[in-house]
Amino acid sequence: MNKTIKGFTLVELLVVIAIIGILAAIVLVSLTGATDRAKDARITADLSQVRSKAVLFYADKTSYASTCAGDTLDDSDTELKTIENDIMAQLGSTATTTDTRCYTTTAGNAYCAAARLITTGKGWFCVDSTGAAGSGYASSSCDSGTADCAVD
Repeated sequence: MNKTIKGFTLVELLVVIAIIGILAAIVLVSLTGATDRAKDARITADLSQVRSKAVLFYADKTSYASTCAGDTLDDSDTELKTIENDIMAQLGSTATTTDTRCYTTTAGNAYCAAARLITTGKGWFCVDSTGAAGSGYASSSCDSGTADCAVD
């Protein structure tokens, strides 16, 4: 009686473990970019909410003045404060007040709001009272002079 036990050799098992490790590393690297893109999408959605809120201000008061306070979103409005906090949370621990902008004209007839995007090369996302909305703007595109998403 010759009994042979069939199974995997140690070398075969090590090869399989190595292949699984390589595949896991590739997946983890690709997920890093997905996280940044998801945060950018959230910032974009937040600024779209700012645009909706500004339209409501204008419909109620015939002015966008309540949208911004100084060069940032108006903190006296609870919803705008929540939106700004969420944008800062997406930007992470390195976020500063210069990573978001919000300006209205003196007359209150125009506004722009912008935030820095995380993904390299995307620039800033900007929305304004003319209906412009998009990424790729420079940080100075939304300024106090014109209160729109002007291209530099």
